[in-house]
Amino acid sequence: MSDGGVIGKLTRTLAERRDALSAWVGVNDAAVAEALAYEDFDAVTLDLQHGDLDFVGASQAILAVALAGKPTIARIPVGAFALASRLVDAGAAAIIAPMIDDAATARRFAEQVKFPPLGQRSWGPRAAQKLTGLEGPEYLHGANALTLAIAMIETREALAALDAILATPGIDGVFVGPNDLSIALSRGDAIAPDGAEVERALVEVAARAAAHGKFAGLFCHDGRRAKWAAERGFALRSVSSDLSLLRAAARAELAAAR
Repeated sequence: MSDGGVIGKLTRTLAERRDALSAWVGVNDAAVAEALAYEDFDAVTLDLQHGDLDFVGASQAILAVALAGKPTIARIPVGAFALASRLVDAGAAAIIAPMIDDAATARRFAEQVKFPPLGQRSWGPRAAQKLTGLEGPEYLHGANALTLAIAMIETREALAALDAILATPGIDGVFVGPNDLSIALSRGDAIAPDGAEVERALVEVAARAAAHGKFAGLFCHDGRRAKWAAERGFALRSVSSDLSLLRAAARAELAAAR
């Protein structure tokens, strides 16, 4: 039986190393995701919430990233749970869903990522079967363990319901959006993703995830923050973003030229 192919790589990495670094892509061009996939990232995350990506662009990027031997994570827009199902059919290894504030919303999300009896995902894994190396019944029975549903924790309500969200059947882990969390915790007063109040909340999120036997992830705007997060129990971390890396490289080269 297959080990889950390129899609299963993310699950194996999180289970074995608990240390996965992801590129973060918002540009709707598969060449960008492909280029970053050939760097030493463990995965590539496509941002369909705040990036320019659409479903067609994401589908093309998933296959381009797979050719580099890497799994793809996709972040969907708020409440776009039907899109989650389409993206896992297209070969995404994991879906990040933003603004999951309670167990009921977490359950509705997970149901679109998982097949029965765990969820209600409809059959149609057009690219996913090939990327796992599983066909028909083997894919049906193996997909729930290979395809991850990740709930974003970004609000006071989500923090209050954290244990219930983590205990929701089909939710494999949580992922913190520190910018939105800082806005929520400051009641709209500040964007302070590295602030003390956010950092206290992050420590609690990582601890609660571990207590439930699940992983925690964090959006990290640079490598320093990603290392900080690893030391505090966050297994899945982004490292900057495509446009941030592009701007940083441009500034560095311009400074050298001048």
